[in-house]
Amino acid sequence: MTIAVIDYGMGNLHSVAKALEHVTHEHVVVTRDARRIQGATRLVLPGQGAIRDCMGELERTELRGLVQELLDQQAKPLLGICVGQQMLHERSEENGGIDCLGFMSGQVRRFPADMRDDMEHRQKVPHMGWNLVRQHHEHPLWQGIDDLEHFYFVHSYYVEASEDAQVFGTTDYGRVTAHVATGRDATFAVQFHPEKSSRAGLRLLENFVQWMP
Repeated sequence: MTIAVIDYGMGNLHSVAKALEHVTHEHVVVTRDARRIQGATRLVLPGQGAIRDCMGELERTELRGLVQELLDQQAKPLLGICVGQQMLHERSEENGGIDCLGFMSGQVRRFPADMRDDMEHRQKVPHMGWNLVRQHHEHPLWQGIDDLEHFYFVHSYYVEASEDAQVFGTTDYGRVTAHVATGRDATFAVQFHPEKSSRAGLRLLENFVQWMP
């Protein structure tokens, strides 16, 4: 039994791998080897930085086709993290507009430059730090995690999903409601960093390791 953290050159790979090793006895490997990715029982798609660079590196490492194929097959669970969540949707506004993998419906939007809350207080962009996540729909990855639990975020862009059925968690920041947990079939993806989110984040990773979609 192997969990493959897909290494296409972008993302907090080793922190994610260490967090997974903390919650499971399964073998965790950080790899860009197509055979090892295909042979894994579970997959993690991380992402960090600009989405143009993430999509570009996925192409350069010749992993985009493989990831797309595995998404289409839905034969094994996959967890997207941070920009890894954004990449699973259709298109991002970042870098002048970037086409993504299109596995789930929806767009990636930028927080307004002049972000304010309902009290007209200025909000910083990027959104950085701990914030509450509202569980929009039930999902096995929420098991044992309280609604309105805190998770750790670092992002200037957020997913705006097109289908309510694919939204599993939301976060309010300023006047924006971001869809920070989305999923379809055997894929679940989060904007926050579970590997940096203390007990709740580790529980989500533990649930992913045990998830049988």
